[in-house]
Amino acid sequence: MRKKGRTVKRKKKNREIMLVTWGFTVLFLVMMGYIAHYSVTHQQELINNSYNGRQKMLLAQNRRGKIFSADGEVLAQTVTDEEGNEKRQYPYNNLFSHVVGYASNGRMGVEAQANYYLINSNAPLSEKASLDMRNEKYPGDDVYTTLNVKLQQVASTALGVYDGAIIVTDPKTGQILAMVSKPDFDPEQIESMWDDLIEDNESSVLLNRVTQGLYPPGSTFKIITALEYIRENPDTYQNYRYQCGGSITRGEDRIQCYHGSVHGSVDFTKSFAKSCNTSFANIGLSLDRNSFEETLASLLFGQKLPVSFPYGTSRVDVSESTSEADMMQVSIGQGTTSITPLQLNMITCAIANEGTLMKPYCVAYVQNSVGNKVKEFSPSAYGRLMSQEEAENLKGLMEDVVQEGTATRLKGLSYTAAGKTGSAEFGTVKGDSHAWFTGFAPVEDPEICVTIIIEGAGAGGDYAVPIAKRLFDAYYDT
Repeated sequence: MRKKGRTVKRKKKNREIMLVTWGFTVLFLVMMGYIAHYSVTHQQELINNSYNGRQKMLLAQNRRGKIFSADGEVLAQTVTDEEGNEKRQYPYNNLFSHVVGYASNGRMGVEAQANYYLINSNAPLSEKASLDMRNEKYPGDDVYTTLNVKLQQVASTALGVYDGAIIVTDPKTGQILAMVSKPDFDPEQIESMWDDLIEDNESSVLLNRVTQGLYPPGSTFKIITALEYIRENPDTYQNYRYQCGGSITRGEDRIQCYHGSVHGSVDFTKSFAKSCNTSFANIGLSLDRNSFEETLASLLFGQKLPVSFPYGTSRVDVSESTSEADMMQVSIGQGTTSITPLQLNMITCAIANEGTLMKPYCVAYVQNSVGNKVKEFSPSAYGRLMSQEEAENLKGLMEDVVQEGTATRLKGLSYTAAGKTGSAEFGTVKGDSHAWFTGFAPVEDPEICVTIIIEGAGAGGDYAVPIAKRLFDAYYDT
């Protein structure tokens, strides 16, 4: 009996060992399968990782490819001197510094985003064989961007000596046509200036203000406040009336209209067109905090953006416990509210595109040394940020800003335009403000969307709108 009992126990123990063994075997196979799948689906990320020695092998074998503008201008290329030393060259110097970026001391811009394609070569085998015989490197694949040299030049020149940011996009496709951030730098000099930049804790030269700069949006945020008011009052928002006396007070907090303006009797449309702070603070006080919080999330505040490059996270603090004083500040884009020019441009593009946001992108396609396309990037919709009717309502409000509001410098031109200005106060000195404009043209069938911020310039209508006009003029002159 004892022997039989020991046999049963031994069999049971062996069965348990086999189960554990098979369990670990299955787990190992699953892990191997996952690693293999991840390696295939995340090939670019793995190769771009700075710890991956595969990059050095590819760069030893291939010469880094060129980067072109949409119209075929060389924006970056690798040249070799008589001694065989390679150097990355940027023919336009500072002009595309942030958007194209650099490829030494780390990488930035398109140089980082498209690194995988630039260091790989899909040259024909016959060409590779010929180069092998001469002991020369293979040509890396070339990257063609969506960037327009003329619009980039106009944007950079118009911004002038001011620090700030400009982004120009196609709302129907999401293509980035121009992206300027100042202060800028010459990417060819990045190695020589690197130590100074690292030691200077206050330097923001390498910051791409378009995608990473966080600013108070000022009155451009009234686009979002207006959207929320329309959503909460779809049948009655046009009946809104307010008597602007130049200021509004709640507790110890007082909101004034810009430069002490008194707008008198205003409806919803005129409140938006004249950018009446007191009227919009009054509107903000009537909004449902929870509903507003949901709208902000739907517009991607505090959310992941559908882009393939680094970006700052815009934020607005609104919750059920938000005080009346804070709600007034939020409603006019002040207080703790912050946004990147990129995200404001995306919201504006959604309005121009009947409520649908197209994913922003600036790499159009990749081709090999003989002109065959290796990879093509097509327009892709992120989804609806608002209904078509809401987009049309906001478009109408933004058109009135041009016709009778703060952006009348865009009125009566060969094209129609719509937009919203902003004068966003910052710091502790009263009157200091960033100048904003965001808008599109033509109103009836938008083709171009422009978002501008000029740091510390003053009123958006005085400083940002003229730059928008120069960009619209340049676009329709092409």
